[in-house]
Amino acid sequence: MLPTSSSPPPSSSCMSLLSRSLSLSQMDFPAALDQMSLLLSLNPSAVYKTSYYRKQTKNHWARDDPAFIILTLLLLLISTICYSIAFTLSFSGFLYLLTSNLLIYLLLGLLISLSTRHLSNLHLTTRRSHSVAQSVEPLYAFDIHCNSFLILFVYLHVIQFFLLPVLLSQSFLSLVLSNALYTAAFSHYFYITHLGYRALPFLTNTQYFLYPIVGFVGMFLSGIVAYPLGLSVNVARVVAMILF
Repeated sequence: MLPTSSSPPPSSSCMSLLSRSLSLSQMDFPAALDQMSLLLSLNPSAVYKTSYYRKQTKNHWARDDPAFIILTLLLLLISTICYSIAFTLSFSGFLYLLTSNLLIYLLLGLLISLSTRHLSNLHLTTRRSHSVAQSVEPLYAFDIHCNSFLILFVYLHVIQFFLLPVLLSQSFLSLVLSNALYTAAFSHYFYITHLGYRALPFLTNTQYFLYPIVGFVGMFLSGIVAYPLGLSVNVARVVAMILF
């Protein structure tokens, strides 16, 4: 049975996370790697069982260990180095790409997690009599983004890297493969996001987080139909023009 007391204040959780980030000895990297492997498995929802156990034992849903974030930042650094070599970027180009990747992961991720948290607390929370009112923790919402971003990383930093010669050409096949890759990446992102909010027992109708997938699939199909009219866009080529 879950504790009925309220969760620790967000400021307390943030300070705990920041303090642990200053000491590698306080981070559990094997556990973070296990969570990453679960997210990449056929049963990604299993990763949220640790959140349930954390709520039972520590009375909060969010991670209090920054190891997952640190590993993701390391992956982004490695990816930036690889792409910089592939596109023969200058040092300033490397810094621009690294800054862009970090802003997407941290700043844009923060905006997305705050928005989904606000939506959940405002419209998806169920109120039950004789129980303490609960809400989505800010750090848990960011955890969900971090989990979902790992999937984006695999699609758009790893798979895309090895397919660059194909994706960046101007053929119809390249356009289809490129847009299919981005459609799959963002659809998977929102699927993992949906799983994260579905794991919270006080939320309902979390299938709303799956609705953006319909839009991504619709844009993908529209791009194919519009190709003969010259109105289609190869997303990978556009991203490459912006970042490289």
